[in-house]
Amino acid sequence: MKIATYNVNSVNARLPVLLDWLKETQPDVACLQELKAVDEKFPMEDIYAAGYKAVWKGQKSWNGVAILTKKQHSVKVISKELPGEASDEQSRYIEAEVNGILICCLYLPNGNPVPGEKFDYKLRWMERLNTRANELKHYHLPVIITGDFNVIPQEIDAFKPENWINDALFKPESRAAFEKIKGDYWTDAIRHLHPNEVIYTYWDFFKGAFPRNAGIRIDHFLVSPSLKDKLKAAAVDKHVRSWEKTSDHAPVWIEIE
Repeated sequence: MKIATYNVNSVNARLPVLLDWLKETQPDVACLQELKAVDEKFPMEDIYAAGYKAVWKGQKSWNGVAILTKKQHSVKVISKELPGEASDEQSRYIEAEVNGILICCLYLPNGNPVPGEKFDYKLRWMERLNTRANELKHYHLPVIITGDFNVIPQEIDAFKPENWINDALFKPESRAAFEKIKGDYWTDAIRHLHPNEVIYTYWDFFKGAFPRNAGIRIDHFLVSPSLKDKLKAAAVDKHVRSWEKTSDHAPVWIEIE
C-alpha cells in the first residue's frame, strides 16, 4: 500500500500538476494540504475522473486538508478537527479510516514571525497534537500521522541550518515539541529507512532554492509500532518540484506491506 503526502499549495491552481502526479505514481492514498479552496470549490469531479475518492475540509486562505483514496478502497471520516481549542476554526486536520489504517492528515501552523502570536499558536497546536497522538496509541487500528509539520527536526534536514536559527520551523521549542509528539512510540518513517541521507521536501520559490538543492525536510510520516516493521520504502518525488506551475513542496510517500 502506497501512501503519500503533498502540500499542493492551492489545489485548483495546481490541479494539472496534481492530476499528472496521481496518474504517474498511482498512490493508494494521497493526503493534501493547503487546499486554499472552500468546500464547494474542491475539484472533486476531476479527482474522481482520475480514479480517486476524497474527503476534505476546505478553507479559502492558506489552509484546507484532504485525503484522496483510490476508488476501490473504503474510507470513513472520523474527525475534521483537532480537539483541544474550541475557538480554533482553521482547517488543518482530518482523520479517516482507509482499508484498516487510520490516516491523520495535517497542516501544522507555520508560526512565523518569532516571537509572536502565531508562534504561540503553533506551540499550542503542537501540544494539542501531542494529546491526540497519545490518545491514538490506544486506537483499534494502525495509525499514520502525516502531512506538512512545518518543523525541521534535525540539522541534517536543512541545507544550511544556520540560516534557520531564528525561524519558527527550526526554533528549539518547535523541535522539542516534535520530539515530544514522536516520543518512543511513533516512528519517523523517512529517517527509519534513510537514517543518514540528506532528504528535502520543500524548496523556497523566492530564493532560487531548487536548482541549488537548498531545501528543508518538513513533510513527515509518523507511523505506529505495528507499521514500523512493515515499511518497505519511503521517498520524495523530487522531480515534481521542477514541473511548471508546481508547488514549493514535493510529494513524499511511504510503502507498507
